[in-house]
Amino acid sequence: MSVELRSKDFVSLADIALHNPDLQKAVGSGTRGGYHNRAKAMFEFGDAHGENMRAQAAEAKRRALRKLPELLELAEDRLRENGWGVEWAEDAEAANRLVLDIARRHAVETVTKSKSMLSEELGVNQVMEAAGLRVVETDLGEYIIQLNKESPSHVVAPVMHMTKAEIRDVFVRELDMQPTDDAEAMVAFARKRLRQDFLSADMGISGGNFLIAETGSIGLVMNEGNGRLCTSMPRVHIALVGIEKIVETVADYATLTQVLPRSATGQPLSVYTNILSGPGRAQEVDGPERCYVILVDNGRSKIYGTDYAEALACIRCGACQNACPVYRSAGGHAYGWVYGGPIGAVLTPLLVGLENAAPLPHASSLCGSCKQVCPVDIDLPRMLLDLRHDLVQSGESASGWDVAMKLWAVGMTSPTRFALGGRAARAGQALLGDYMPGPLGNWSEERDFPAFAPKPFRQLWKEREKGSGT
Repeated sequence: MSVELRSKDFVSLADIALHNPDLQKAVGSGTRGGYHNRAKAMFEFGDAHGENMRAQAAEAKRRALRKLPELLELAEDRLRENGWGVEWAEDAEAANRLVLDIARRHAVETVTKSKSMLSEELGVNQVMEAAGLRVVETDLGEYIIQLNKESPSHVVAPVMHMTKAEIRDVFVRELDMQPTDDAEAMVAFARKRLRQDFLSADMGISGGNFLIAETGSIGLVMNEGNGRLCTSMPRVHIALVGIEKIVETVADYATLTQVLPRSATGQPLSVYTNILSGPGRAQEVDGPERCYVILVDNGRSKIYGTDYAEALACIRCGACQNACPVYRSAGGHAYGWVYGGPIGAVLTPLLVGLENAAPLPHASSLCGSCKQVCPVDIDLPRMLLDLRHDLVQSGESASGWDVAMKLWAVGMTSPTRFALGGRAARAGQALLGDYMPGPLGNWSEERDFPAFAPKPFRQLWKEREKGSGT
């Protein structure tokens, strides 16, 4: 795997994040803002209107998934008719090999990249740089983390974990910028530096928010003009698109482009909403000479045939991350791979192997907020529970946890043992006071442990039935 995988280290990585005050401030502010902006935009015209948009978007994605094989074949035909070169990549190695082959075929030296989570998943930058190519991320957030030699911490806001002061220090250290705390001045400085790269790049690489089968087009949704510059100015353009990004019609695309920006950034429409339909035509003054689409599987077809296929409906809006109390506290890097938050806790084990991401299905309080805010109504809590079941079945769950659950089952399946357990708990709390041993100590270190009732409900009920209760 090209990208370093540390998902098994979730607990230790989360602990580091919890003790980083700058990260807590940045992620807390960013997620709260995203959560409230999403609610305001989605339900601007009333709850019923917002829920109807979600229902229509969910059906558009699920219909596309039901027809996935035939729609991919239709998309390939339409793309070729529009002048795209179409390639298929079974895994990351195949995708990276195709990217390098195209770059070498066209004598490429400098590459500008628009934001693409799939390229992060595949490790495209590392492979191209190892081959001697110069690669420049041009989305401002991606540009910052590239300079800081990091990976994105959020699917929409890559630098959500960083404060303005930290970003300033990166620009001063890596680009010799004169120190300033003016965000507008920092953006202007980055824009000026990137302009030369846009003008000199031989090849541009983008992702694809949607692949429209009906027309053989790629939909890109973004808030910066870098996407248009990457896809129109270089003489070669490559679009890396996961096979799950397929939608059937332009009407479906129109529906999804209403819920995506609302859920991602709280906007009715992103600043740049583009449909790319191939290389520049003879009568056009701009546009790439050659366009390629690489349709990437990389584990998606294996998910497609399982009870987790619903996860492929994700449109990468980040709303579940903004809503998740675990993500809000731990940030994205704690998840140890490309995708964080609830969708990452589901997708990462499915894509890299459950044994390589065993802690992630437990990185959830199961509060259900992720499903509530998902613009295509993915049942993430159900899949997290199913993954926990799979962990137990495969022997990957923690042995201590298994023993605890078996003891809990022994107590819960007998009224007598349940009553004795309650008495033991009350006696133990009277003895220990506010301090709790073991995992419960994580709670009592920061707050009072709730007191057990003097009498259990069963006893109170019996007393009431006998007429001696109140």
